[in-house]
Amino acid sequence: MNDVAPKTPLRPVLPITLEGRFVRLEPIAGHHRAGLAALYADAGAKILRNSPFPGSFDDYIDAALAALTPDRHLPFVVREQGTDAFIGMTRLFDILPCDRGLEIGYTWYHPTFWGGPTNPECKLLLMTHAFEGCGYERVQLKTDARNLHSQAAMTKMGATCEGTLRHHKVRPDGLWRDSVFFSVLAQEWPAVKAGLQARLAG
Repeated sequence: MNDVAPKTPLRPVLPITLEGRFVRLEPIAGHHRAGLAALYADAGAKILRNSPFPGSFDDYIDAALAALTPDRHLPFVVREQGTDAFIGMTRLFDILPCDRGLEIGYTWYHPTFWGGPTNPECKLLLMTHAFEGCGYERVQLKTDARNLHSQAAMTKMGATCEGTLRHHKVRPDGLWRDSVFFSVLAQEWPAVKAGLQARLAG
């Protein structure tokens, strides 16, 4: 028997700043362009190894700025608490209030911040906002099947792997992308949250 969908009202998913101990997520704005461009200029080849951008970096930022829409698509700029250093970007998108679901993605960080607290705290902030702040039921994540590092991070976080869509997208470099899908449900969130908090406390 299928579970009954909750009837409690949702709260809007708004472009607000999310603050953690290590990082701060700011809704994208024009004044972020130079700082993000500097990250790309320094380490673009590594950043885009698994997820190439379509067109130029300026095109990418223009599209992110144009996509910013409450309750639909929220690009965030990731910055380091204390120093305000630019780290990268992430998003809440494909926000579907009718189905109480949304996705986290478009995530990239400068390699200096790989492997530390950045990614677990970003996921903690975004999912706390989705589940506890807005009342959503499902958070989805997906990645290129070639990106084993990203898949390992999602598994370590406690997300459930749901399978692979073959030839799901055409990448900007013309290659087919198979996409591996993961999710976290509201009933699973307390355990996932505890795991992320434990990693950040360690």
